[in-house]
Amino acid sequence: MPKRPHGRPIVAIIGTRGYPSYYGGFETAVRKIAPDLADREWSVRVYGRSATVRGDDPDLDPRVESVITRGLDSRSLSTLTFGLSSVLHSLVHKPDVALVMNVANGFWLPLLRLRGIPTVVNVDGIEWHRDKWSRLGKAVFKWGAKFTAKFADELVFDAVAIGDFWQREFDRTGVFIPYGGESVTDALSDPHLTAEQYVLLVARFVPENSIDVFLDAAQAITEKCDVDVVLVGAAPPGDPLQDKAETIAATNPRVHLTGHISDDRRLFGLWSNAGVYFHGHTVGGTNPALVQAMSLGSRVVARDTVYNREVLADTGHFCGDTAESVVDAVVAAFNDPRDLKQETRRRAAEFYSWRLVCDRYADTLAQRLRPQRRLA
Repeated sequence: MPKRPHGRPIVAIIGTRGYPSYYGGFETAVRKIAPDLADREWSVRVYGRSATVRGDDPDLDPRVESVITRGLDSRSLSTLTFGLSSVLHSLVHKPDVALVMNVANGFWLPLLRLRGIPTVVNVDGIEWHRDKWSRLGKAVFKWGAKFTAKFADELVFDAVAIGDFWQREFDRTGVFIPYGGESVTDALSDPHLTAEQYVLLVARFVPENSIDVFLDAAQAITEKCDVDVVLVGAAPPGDPLQDKAETIAATNPRVHLTGHISDDRRLFGLWSNAGVYFHGHTVGGTNPALVQAMSLGSRVVARDTVYNREVLADTGHFCGDTAESVVDAVVAAFNDPRDLKQETRRRAAEFYSWRLVCDRYADTLAQRLRPQRRLA
């Protein structure tokens, strides 16, 4: 293990797929937070998995230490086992504070407490409410949340509504730190699409992301709005939602199925140039995709949830769980006389910038340092 500069406090980031990784919201946050903490004279150690860490990434910051640990790479056990191996490594190579992502790692918080390692836990969304998990999976998250409520030194909520839930359910308060977005100048335009003339969906093909209802609305959107529909996302082969998306794309030339897109410049270009971005996520708190779309000036139609309303306020349009309501909201967004693209961009810059996010994480972690290790 490389030697650490004398006097710098060490933060261990546990519970993501590593640095740098592009899997999801946690990984995006770590790509922003870790180098920022290094700028602030922290020594940063990020635990990860060999299958998802991109060691050849040109944006990799050499000041961030990446530690690969082992675990069982399975849907039901990966978070628990990789989290445990990361915690065991931390017990030996003791950091000054641990930033733990995901309440499934709450089971291991007593070990960190026994070792005298303060913990800041990002609780994520209310995972045990998500349809994608089995009964056992939901139980693991629920019990992990109970352990987190009991043993975490500080909690981080990415939405005010998530914090309200934890206060009601577990009598715990915490710090509100959302996700951030960024505006870019090097986004790539798709040569096969006309700017402002398509409706975009970007999501994993799972039920709680309203994929089914949007697919039902796709044909009517192309006809009523005279636009294309672009579907970015996928599910495993044979999944009913994947099969349905493929069938619709095969029968309607104005519906385009791209699959998952890992190139940020291409994805950001789709968001920037879309006529409307449909955000169908119904669970969780502040969604990273929504914040990023707003930062790029997307005109947004979102499912009507407390989380989406918290993020968008009055800068978007909302719909219910029927194809008709989706179509009506898309039509309303296209016809809205306001400059919604400027409105979403302005709101994102004010409340959901990465600068704000990084400042709040740095402050929260610093407050958990022992007095003799605190930064000047």
